Amino acid sequence: MRVIDRRHYLGCLLATALAPQRLLAQGAPTWTEADLAQAHALREAAMQDSLAYQLVDSLVTEVGSRPAGSAADARAVQWALAKLNSLGLRNVRAEPVTVRAWRQGPVSVDIVAPFAHRLVATALGNSVGTPAGGLEAEVAYYADLAALKADTSERAKGRIVFINNRTERSRDGSGYGNAVLARVAGAVEAARRGAVAVAIRSIGTDRDRIAHTGGMRYDPQLRQVPALAVSIPDAELIERLQRYGKPLVMRLQLQAETLPETSSHNVIAEIPGTDLADEIVMLGAHLDSWHVGQGAIDDGAGVGIVIASAKRLLDAGKPLRRTVRVVLFANEENGLNGAAAYADQYKSVPHQLVGESDFGAGRVWRLRSRVHADAVPALQQIARLLAPLGVESGDNNGSPSPDAGVIVRRNGWPGIELTQDGSDYFDWHHTDNDTLDKIDPATMPQNVACWAVVAWLAARSSQRFGAPAA
Repeated sequence: MRVIDRRHYLGCLLATALAPQRLLAQGAPTWTEADLAQAHALREAAMQDSLAYQLVDSLVTEVGSRPAGSAADARAVQWALAKLNSLGLRNVRAEPVTVRAWRQGPVSVDIVAPFAHRLVATALGNSVGTPAGGLEAEVAYYADLAALKADTSERAKGRIVFINNRTERSRDGSGYGNAVLARVAGAVEAARRGAVAVAIRSIGTDRDRIAHTGGMRYDPQLRQVPALAVSIPDAELIERLQRYGKPLVMRLQLQAETLPETSSHNVIAEIPGTDLADEIVMLGAHLDSWHVGQGAIDDGAGVGIVIASAKRLLDAGKPLRRTVRVVLFANEENGLNGAAAYADQYKSVPHQLVGESDFGAGRVWRLRSRVHADAVPALQQIARLLAPLGVESGDNNGSPSPDAGVIVRRNGWPGIELTQDGSDYFDWHHTDNDTLDKIDPATMPQNVACWAVVAWLAARSSQRFGAPAA
């Protein structure tokens, strides 16, 4: 995690002591001096706020993992409703969402030749199971997904395809983006070549003997083959074994099932606006998780951050022109159903800004926007207000987190990305190690400060931010 240098922080505070007047002098008066002074006050107060961590502690301790459509998912919805009401937010409600539910049973994976090894593995989300007696076949090894896609031979036919795609560690998550297609599309490419199953190197950056799950998809025109991930040390064992030039044989036993569609809920709460109350500033996170771990970094942290940010605005007692809306989405992990439902239900409601916290609890280090060109200077002003927290101004090609991204694309609304430091996020993402101890309580107030300032200024702005021109 990045540590903000104290001298840099104090220097920025001094440089922005008269920020309301200076910022107004640098561009059009999008905000009054009082608005900007309140943004400063919110920023400083939020840095002393421990509510976000208390909320994620409560969620993962009292509910734990909460796969979409499960009993724990329903308990999470009730937890969220109770918390939002107790904190004094308004219009608290649960809106039904039809979700796809999937459940994993026991999984075992063994190398039986040329040397026997038991591997650590997990099914990939939405995978079918193996036949009742399991399956055993020779492995067709591929260094990465590109190598599999380039193979026009019949080498994979009747075999278990293994894809050894590596995930590079990165601050902004780009390494994950470059690797994740092996998980998402591996089963399709394997089935297209007649394989009987697919196994992948976990999409993660750790060196632990844990396996990373995550969603995958099938092509309805092709056979559905079992799909799983093995731990990174076990993937490297497979890489070494295939170098012997002898048949590499794997045995799989995987129980999994897709359940009938069921209902979950988006949980919504608001701080009503005044003269522009029909326009929305949305702070999002997702309430569900995979079945592994506790769902602490993904996305209990985001849930805590956006609720605490809204509470900070509420406690300040200053009127918001626009309505600030917290949305805790259903089923981000296994289909983005909550985001799609929200986009459809509220497509006629103007949104001033759409954002989501869904990248753990690392410090925010960059603000990127996705707004109309005329509004870029205003977003740059916001970034300058966040500079004392170690936040730099980015470009206008922002990529809001998954649920927010769906909404921004579908409805053409303006979006914001508060980029967190994800250098270690993929060590634990989608694993049994996604637990509360992976969150540093000291990083969460900085996140709350960033979101509270953004929400306040977006709600108070005299300018409608608008979406980028097509």
